[in-house]
Amino acid sequence: MTNIQITPEEKSIVFTGFMGVGKTTLGTIVAEKLSRPFIDIDEEIEKQYQMTITDIFTAHGENAFREIEKQTVRSFCEQPAQVISLGGGAFMQPVVREICLTHCIVLYLDMSWAHWKDRISLLVDTRPVLQGKSLEEIEKLFYQRQESYAIHHLKLTVDSKTAEEAAEEITDSLKALFNIC
Repeated sequence: MTNIQITPEEKSIVFTGFMGVGKTTLGTIVAEKLSRPFIDIDEEIEKQYQMTITDIFTAHGENAFREIEKQTVRSFCEQPAQVISLGGGAFMQPVVREICLTHCIVLYLDMSWAHWKDRISLLVDTRPVLQGKSLEEIEKLFYQRQESYAIHHLKLTVDSKTAEEAAEEITDSLKALFNIC
C-alpha cells in the first residue's frame, strides 16, 4: 500500500449494491463517459482463476471466494481513476468496505424490492447465493444487505430509470461534487 494521497477527482469510483441492480451496466457507461477504464471485480476473478464465480463457490466454498474477492478489490481500489463494479456480496465484508471508502468514491445503486424481484429469473442461475433459496429467503438477504450498502459517498435509486438516464445522473453528480471530468 502506498502513502501517496490522491485528490478526489483522481479517486476510482466503486459501484456497490445488491446483485442485479445494474452495477456492471452503469459502471461501463459511466466509465466511457468519464474516459476511465472499467473493472468488473467478478470478471477479473473469473479471468484469474479461469472459472465462473459459481464454479469457484462450488469448488472452494464461499469463504475462499470472499478472500479472493477481498484481495482483488484491494488491488484495484488502490489504483487511481478507474470505475469498478463490485459483486453484490463484496461490500458485506468490513475490510472491503473500509478499502473502498478510504481509497475510492463509493456509489450505492439502490433499487426497491418491488422492482428487484422482477429480475430474479434473470439472476438465479448465475448467482450462487440465490440458488436453492425461496423468495422469502432472498427477500431477507436483500434487506439484510441494505445496512452495509447504506455506508457510501453517493446514492442513486435506479427503480424507474433507464441505464442512460441513471448514468447521466451519476456523471453529473460526480462532476458537481468531486470535480471529476
